Amino acid sequence: MDGSETTTLDGYAFQHFPMAKAAVESFPPSTVSRMTFPSFLAIICGFQHALAMLAGLITPPIIFSSALSLDPSTSSYLISSSLIGCGILSAIQMARIPLWGRYYWGTGLLTVVGISFATLSTGFAIFAALYADGTCPSTTNPDGTITRGPCPDAYGMLLGTSMLCSLLNMALSFAPAKTLKRIFPPVVTGTVIVMIGASLIGESGVLNWGGGSNNCHNRPADGIFRLCPTIFAPRAALWGSPQFIGLGFLSFVTILLVELFGSPFLKNASIIVGLVVGCIVAGATGYIDGSPIRTSPAITFIWVHTFKLRIHPPAILPMLAVYISLAMEAIGDITASAEVSRVAVEGYEFDTRIQGGVLGDGIGGLLSGLMTNPPLSIFAQNNGVIAITRCANRKAGWWCCAFLIFFGILGKVSGVFLSIPNPVLGGVTTFLFATVMTSGIRVLSYINWSRRNRFILAAAMSFGIGNLLAPSWYEHLFDSVEDTASPGLRGLFDSITIILSTPFLSAGIIAVLLNVILPDNEIVPKDQPPVVHDEDHDVEAQPITHATAEDAESVSSKNEKK
Repeated sequence: MDGSETTTLDGYAFQHFPMAKAAVESFPPSTVSRMTFPSFLAIICGFQHALAMLAGLITPPIIFSSALSLDPSTSSYLISSSLIGCGILSAIQMARIPLWGRYYWGTGLLTVVGISFATLSTGFAIFAALYADGTCPSTTNPDGTITRGPCPDAYGMLLGTSMLCSLLNMALSFAPAKTLKRIFPPVVTGTVIVMIGASLIGESGVLNWGGGSNNCHNRPADGIFRLCPTIFAPRAALWGSPQFIGLGFLSFVTILLVELFGSPFLKNASIIVGLVVGCIVAGATGYIDGSPIRTSPAITFIWVHTFKLRIHPPAILPMLAVYISLAMEAIGDITASAEVSRVAVEGYEFDTRIQGGVLGDGIGGLLSGLMTNPPLSIFAQNNGVIAITRCANRKAGWWCCAFLIFFGILGKVSGVFLSIPNPVLGGVTTFLFATVMTSGIRVLSYINWSRRNRFILAAAMSFGIGNLLAPSWYEHLFDSVEDTASPGLRGLFDSITIILSTPFLSAGIIAVLLNVILPDNEIVPKDQPPVVHDEDHDVEAQPITHATAEDAESVSSKNEKK
């Protein structure tokens, strides 16, 4: 830096502003990622990145709060903590801190991180087990339905266990990148992503769309969940009422209209636009409860609320499987980020980026737990922002982090997010989770459809799809031995139960085992489409992600012609 960034007009907005767009387009993204970048454009691009990931950051804490029946104050804090923690750890991931020898912490690319959706399904299974064994309070209604009480201790167990299991990703980061890709080929990663998306649609998306994912979707005859979201909410109604379906459908259709008619800037923020339009209509018709906004503090920060960090032994094996899926995701997302940023996607430099990114996910999982957040993963939808803006400069990424931290510190912002009606949130997240599933299908569509791969996929889907369609099939598996088992053996049974109750874990484990065991000696026909490795998948995908590949190729061809 020669000081021109803050002392000249070019340093703020490129030469000949407002024709800055033409000036930016004269540089390929790889050049923009290394050159001195004007501050004004960095702020604009950073804001776009923040909008692109905002919906993905607020969704997990809202869903966890609902699953554990946490009070509005704690729920608002979790949203703020998510924004602040992800902003801080994204900055570290982009910084690429040298360690020793050829090892780094971070990718050195414009890669941002957020709470992984892979944690949601596993968290649901862990929470269900804790409520079932009496660790968390619950009451049984006369009609047989169960009402869950607040259980912040369960969230502390999730954090403590995830911090312990983060050591796995730290260890995996020192394995050769080629070895990781061989263990986790597209047939494995694609299967895992499909099951993550499908399970989240059923466990959260459509339930909230109908009125709520809490006990109200069972339509109990009495109690506070007789109506959704509770009997105390404004305009409460039975789950699945037409007004709830209509609100969610409005948000859903708004996303489609933005994709059809919106500018590139709006398309990057289509999820947020869907939330805003849905909230405007919900507010005008009296469905918004303003109490979370009134009770949220004006200013907040991490550690305003704390949780008892404890390790829940039965959750260790499932959380280890979650971290393995995060390593798979990181490899693909870093490859996609490198491609769209026009930097090397093979060789020594690229391998160090893979190593630094996986290590960043591991250390990030430890630090995020200390910041009261579940495990984090790299968000790949921001690659779509890079492809459209043609800005891969880390300065824009650091501005994105600044915006996220700023939003998190303003406690009232979290209160606004917490006030979003369940049907509006459900309509948006159903679409969001469906794009996750679509990303997995896209990965699977490019594998070699040999007998071996078809066999692996069929075996994995047998467990995954079977669990989705009949989620209680495993409940009586250990009834005959559980009463006489030792505490350690009972903990192992609980771990197996959690894995079997989480579709992407059961399917992913089967896929990994068969991929390692089955020989790969088939001859691929000459007309078979080429294998595309999992460089384009992500668990936190958004609609813009699916245009990323074409946009990146278009940008690449144009730059080559120039």
